Amino acid sequence: MTAAASRAPDTRSPFVRTHELLAGITPGKPALSMALGEPQHPVPAFVGPVLAAHIPEFGRYPLNRGIDAFREAAAGWLTRRFGLSRPVDPETEVIALNGSREGLFLAALTASQTVPPRAGRPAILMPNPFYAAYAAGALIGQCEPVYLPTTRETGFLPDLDALDDALLARTVAVYIATPANPQGAVADHAYLRRLLALARRHGFLVFSDECYSEIYTREPPASMLEVCDGDFSQVIIFQSLSKRSNLPGLRTGFAAGDPVFLKRFLDLRNVAAPQVPVPLQHVGIAALDDEAHVEDNRRLYRIKFDLAGQIVGNRYGYSRPAGGFFLWLDVSAHGGDEAAALRLWREAGVRVIPGSYLARPQADGFNPGAGYLRVAMVQDQDTAAEALHRLVSVLG
Repeated sequence: MTAAASRAPDTRSPFVRTHELLAGITPGKPALSMALGEPQHPVPAFVGPVLAAHIPEFGRYPLNRGIDAFREAAAGWLTRRFGLSRPVDPETEVIALNGSREGLFLAALTASQTVPPRAGRPAILMPNPFYAAYAAGALIGQCEPVYLPTTRETGFLPDLDALDDALLARTVAVYIATPANPQGAVADHAYLRRLLALARRHGFLVFSDECYSEIYTREPPASMLEVCDGDFSQVIIFQSLSKRSNLPGLRTGFAAGDPVFLKRFLDLRNVAAPQVPVPLQHVGIAALDDEAHVEDNRRLYRIKFDLAGQIVGNRYGYSRPAGGFFLWLDVSAHGGDEAAALRLWREAGVRVIPGSYLARPQADGFNPGAGYLRVAMVQDQDTAAEALHRLVSVLG
C-alpha cells in the first residue's frame, strides 16, 4: 500500500481547506466569494422592532427546551406547512435549538441511548457529500460514520437499495438532507416512506435535515413528518431560520418529532448545550408566523437561478436544482475541482468550494464530490451574475 493510499482522509472543515488551497495567491480580479452558504438577502423588517421590544429578557437564563410560545409557533408552522395528519404537540414534540447545526451534531450523542442494542459496531449513516456536523456527531458519539455515495446515478440521494441487512442491523441513525446540500436533490414521499419503513424494520432513528425546505423553484419539498401518519416515533426533523428567513446570525432553530428521543435529547442539552436567548425566540415566533418574507426570499433566489440558466446554460452538467441555493458544477473535464477552484481564484477572483472537500473517499477510494464545484448563490443578483460570467469566461 502506498503512503497516499494509507493516508487518513482529511476531516478538516472544507472552508479551512479551501482557505489553505488559495492562501498566498493574489486574486486576478476583485474578490467575490461564492463559497460560504451564508444568506445575504436583507434581514426581514420585523426583526429590529421585535428584538427591541424584548431587550429586557436578555437578563434571564432561557429554558433549554424553549419558551412555550416559540414551541407553539414551531409546532403550528410544521402542521400548516406540511399538512400533517395531526398537529405536532409543542409540549413533547418540539424543542428549541441554537441553530440546526448544534442540534444535528448533538443528536448523535443521544441516538445510541434511544435505539435498541445494535448487532455489531454501532454505525451512523449519512449522504456523501455531507454536512460536516453529521460526521463530527457520529465520531463523538463513538459510532462508525458510514458514507453513502450520492451521485448523478443515484439522483444525488443515498441509494436505499444498496443498504444490506448487516449494515442496517448495526445502524443507530441515518442522516438525510432534503433538499440536499450541495446538490439540491429533493426526496419525494415514496423515498421518505421507504426510509421510514427501513427505520421501523431495523429499529434505527432518522435525522432529517430540512433547513433548506423553504428554498425551492418547483414544488415545495416534503418532510419526513408527512409520511409518519401521525406516529413520529424514530423520526426527528431539524429546522432553522437561517435559510428560510435569511437570519443566519440569529442562531435559532428547532427539532421536532419522536417525543421519547426529544426527552432524552433535552436531558443532554440541559447540561451540555447552549440555550436560545428569549428575545431571539420572539423573533423566531414572528418569522414563523409570517410567510410574506419567505416568499420574497424565494423570489430572489428564483431570479438568480434564472440567471444561472442563462449564463451557465448546460455547461458543467448543470441543471436547475429542485431546492437549496447551490450550483453543483461538474468540472472534471476542466482539470478537476481543486485545479478549477485555483484557476477561478487566480484568474477571476471567484472563491468556490472544491466538491471533494465536502465528501469522503469511499472504501474503494472513490470520492463522490471529486470533479465538482459548489457555488453558493447567496449574494445579490448583480454579484451572482458577475461571478458566473467570470466562471464561464475562465473555464469555458
